[in-house]
Amino acid sequence: MTADGLPEGSVGRLHDAGRVFARYYLRSAFHIRVHGRERVPATGPLLVIANHSSMIEPQLIFGMLPRRSAFLVKAEMFGGIVGRFLLAIGQIPLKRGEIDRKPLMTAVGVLKDGGVVGIFPEGTRGTGDVGAAERGAAWLVRASGATVLPVATRGTLKPDGGRRRFRPRVDILVGEPFSPKVGPGRTGLDQGTEELRGELAALVKTLDDWRAEHGFGAV
Repeated sequence: MTADGLPEGSVGRLHDAGRVFARYYLRSAFHIRVHGRERVPATGPLLVIANHSSMIEPQLIFGMLPRRSAFLVKAEMFGGIVGRFLLAIGQIPLKRGEIDRKPLMTAVGVLKDGGVVGIFPEGTRGTGDVGAAERGAAWLVRASGATVLPVATRGTLKPDGGRRRFRPRVDILVGEPFSPKVGPGRTGLDQGTEELRGELAALVKTLDDWRAEHGFGAV
């Protein structure tokens, strides 16, 4: 693990430049507001769990976080120049639908080094309601003892059968960090997974309710 809490082989300065780019380049296309950024712990191992309804959320959250972070990203993204760039900025390729311990062990190493790892428990893009979750996030908590930070994002999906309006409102809501205890065995992993899913789903609903109250669309 590198001294800056990123995976081996990553370049800290390039990572920082990538964060700045991610933080600002989407602002020409979206009206972005972040709520609760102050809740992000300044130090210590942190597992960020977030909902996922488009390819935009990973970029938004990566740029929004005030700390360096390594996200578990689908392996299909790691081809060619884009793939080399993702590896250079410390992102971790994950093969979906396969048992692949290497990326999880890399993520555990980042967490044990006091760093930040991001994961989307739903596994694949959908509505972002977090109706289901995979076990990877709970496994990482059990293996590392990391604090968990839920993050909800809404406003990135293009409306069904319609065009996206000019600069739609996108809201990012950072929840309260918590420290779940994931028990041993498959039962402990299943219970931990449901706890993480429930916390994230509740945060998404909180954001949905707030957006509805203020006249913004749900997704």
